[in-house]
Amino acid sequence: MSAFAVRPDLSIGAWRVWQRHRDVLLQLWKSEFVAQLVEPVIVIFALGLGLGQFVQLASGEKYVEFLTPGLLAMFPMFAAVFECSWGSYVRLEMQGTYRAIMATPVSVDDIITGELLWGTTRSMMNGAYILLVAVALNPWYHMVDSPLAILIIPLSVVPGLLFSAISLCFASVARAMSQFSYFFNLVINPMFWFGGAFFPLEDLPRWAQVLGWFIPLTHVVNLYRGLIEGELALGHLGNLAWLLVVTAVFYWLALVGMRRRLIE
Repeated sequence: MSAFAVRPDLSIGAWRVWQRHRDVLLQLWKSEFVAQLVEPVIVIFALGLGLGQFVQLASGEKYVEFLTPGLLAMFPMFAAVFECSWGSYVRLEMQGTYRAIMATPVSVDDIITGELLWGTTRSMMNGAYILLVAVALNPWYHMVDSPLAILIIPLSVVPGLLFSAISLCFASVARAMSQFSYFFNLVINPMFWFGGAFFPLEDLPRWAQVLGWFIPLTHVVNLYRGLIEGELALGHLGNLAWLLVVTAVFYWLALVGMRRRLIE
């Protein structure tokens, strides 16, 4: 099979790879979930309720309300990134998991797709938890204004796949664990700071607004903000279309990178 083949070689094997990762998580869930359950709550209280006391937005919106869509986009992004960058590299180079799976009737494309599906699952789980926390705090802090916010959970499949694929692309070319510092500092950090999660992009210089438009997290935050506020517009369809196209591109790039790594 050519590394640059457009059509993926998929079968039920992708589902089996997903099941393998699920079973591992069920064995390690205590150590996996404690930090992830606590961290978003700490951030909400520290930034939204602490720093928010000193931040005044031009729109008059409370900072904790403005921050909510950003948290719903950022923390699931981190879940996908950690799973499909460091996690995938460990399975690839240190544990030999990929090589072992390849000894079964499972294709390379099945392995990669199963990895991406698992990264997406972790991302969706994280997003659902943060939305639950926001709804629980809603009587006091009004973090969610519309029942349309529930649509964030199924919609999170798209950014989950996208951030998983971006991470797996880098894992396919990384030759040492230390190289992931470049990925985090040069790719994830700019998305973290310029994705419109912490401050309105329209108040930034023009060059920063242009940079923000090309950052995937910006479009995720815009979509989630529209759903949380219940104010959807045609521009949100543009955000979704952009995410779908970029997700397809990075999925193909992840397949190409891992095919070359594992086969050629």
